[in-house]
Amino acid sequence: MTGTARLPEGYALSTDPARLDVPRVHRWLSTDAYWALGRSRATQDAAIAGSLNFGVYEAVTGGQVAYARVVTDRATFAWLCDVYVDPSVRGKGVGTALVAAVCEELRPCGLRRIMLATQDAHEVYARLGFRPLDPPGHYMALALG
Repeated sequence: MTGTARLPEGYALSTDPARLDVPRVHRWLSTDAYWALGRSRATQDAAIAGSLNFGVYEAVTGGQVAYARVVTDRATFAWLCDVYVDPSVRGKGVGTALVAAVCEELRPCGLRRIMLATQDAHEVYARLGFRPLDPPGHYMALALG
């Protein structure tokens, strides 16, 4: 992990996929994240395998408290998704620091943009420089499921 993003004291960030608490991440997303409710463990495992993963961990216990993943070619485009902070640490700056660290990690790649979708955390992402798409009419999506 490169960069200088600072997590609140007592937390550490890692991009090592072996360190992920995959059952915890799956539980968070499949039961508490509006965008991933009901996601199967097999789908989550495939998503992790095909992504750049970020975990935030308590420094003392090593327990995972936050997660994010990025789908990217590391050259032209990145999609930030599955950003989740455990309810027990929300409001402590962990989520903002996690997204800042993701952006720092990707900055040297020379990407044109990092995209994401959110229904409820616009202010968090705006603090880090994310803006609505301009012009939004240029972007399209194909729903397959």
